[in-house]
Amino acid sequence: MSKVSIALKVNDEETSVNFAPHKTLLEVLREDLGLMGTKHGCELGECGACAVLVNGKPVLSCLFLGVEAEGRHVQTIEGMADGPVLHPLQEAFADLGAAQCGYCTPGILLTAKALLAEKPKPTRAEIKEALSGNLCRCTGYLQIFEAVEDAVLRIAESNSKNEVAAQ
Repeated sequence: MSKVSIALKVNDEETSVNFAPHKTLLEVLREDLGLMGTKHGCELGECGACAVLVNGKPVLSCLFLGVEAEGRHVQTIEGMADGPVLHPLQEAFADLGAAQCGYCTPGILLTAKALLAEKPKPTRAEIKEALSGNLCRCTGYLQIFEAVEDAVLRIAESNSKNEVAAQ
């Protein structure tokens, strides 16, 4: 079987990978790059468990061919924290119990991160809309929405501390 080779940036690291051309980005991330945080869910694009960011936008990696990632920046859950420092969304999810079994959590966190990059102060309705493609069987969503709202406050607080420190 022939393989293709692509160059891309994964979690801020330049990399190249060889794989069968029919593989999805989900399969490339898990099987070829060993990044197991992105989850297999329905593999039909209906659950959101496999969501990653490609050039900052959420995509369902089960529907995105690996070859389409050529030259792009892919962010997985493994690249969300800054070393040992969790992203404010990750902190809020942990503190507020928004992650229960955790299977859907990587896709939800990355989708929420993209939302906050686009809309730093989303309304509850905007959060619901942004996360509408991410299914969770455990939480009932309330903790998830509250955690995203809490992360907005954490990010604002962090930004104001950074502004004060810069003065």
